[in-house]
Amino acid sequence: MQLDKRLDLSGLNCPLPILRAKKALADMVSGQVLEVIATDPGAPKDFEAFCRQTGNGLVESVTTSEGKFRMVLRRK
Repeated sequence: MQLDKRLDLSGLNCPLPILRAKKALADMVSGQVLEVIATDPGAPKDFEAFCRQTGNGLVESVTTSEGKFRMVLRRK
């Protein structure tokens, strides 16, 4: 899968990862893919709820070998 943009939001706590991702998605066109890396333990659930509410797609949500959270979102 081709990523159009990457955001490393390590060290930021809620709600900053969601707000930064929302801003990045606003600058993207429909169908583009955004990768978000976060360390906030609530990030996976936050991004799941964010995508459900906004209509953007949550393509992937995994924990990396470094213990970070990787979410891949597709712009609606």
